[in-house]
Amino acid sequence: MEKVPFTFSGLEKIKLELDNLKKIERPKVIQAISSAREHGDLKENAEYHAAKEKQAFIEGRITELEDVTSRAEVIDLSRLSGETVTFGTKVNIIDEENDQKTTYQIVGFYEANLEEGLISIASPIAKALIGKEVGMSVVVTTPSGTKNYNILSIEIPKS
Repeated sequence: MEKVPFTFSGLEKIKLELDNLKKIERPKVIQAISSAREHGDLKENAEYHAAKEKQAFIEGRITELEDVTSRAEVIDLSRLSGETVTFGTKVNIIDEENDQKTTYQIVGFYEANLEEGLISIASPIAKALIGKEVGMSVVVTTPSGTKNYNILSIEIPKS
């Protein structure tokens, strides 16, 4: 059984989502299905079909999150040295072409959120950064082309 890496806060968010789906969203959709059934003919009942689709999505997401949390491995960020880029570290980089600075934290697939600066360990930029040190230049091959970055700093976030 393959472990799924998480930061402590990332796993907590997933657990909160799972709890919300089980305790709030699942009962709401069951109630919506029950209410739609009362309207009669189910073949042409759009409310019923929409509720059934939502129920299928919720049940699928619950199954997925239960599987992921059962295989979760929380990486203790306090044990990281901060000398090289690893899972969990925050990396400040600069685009060598346009001098744009960006900060990313390398996290697991399920906690990645680009808007929050959280990138998946499986992303092209994370793969290129892993194992590198401050001052090193990194070449990242993306679908839109090749980018060159320089690592400005590496931080270990507080859990």
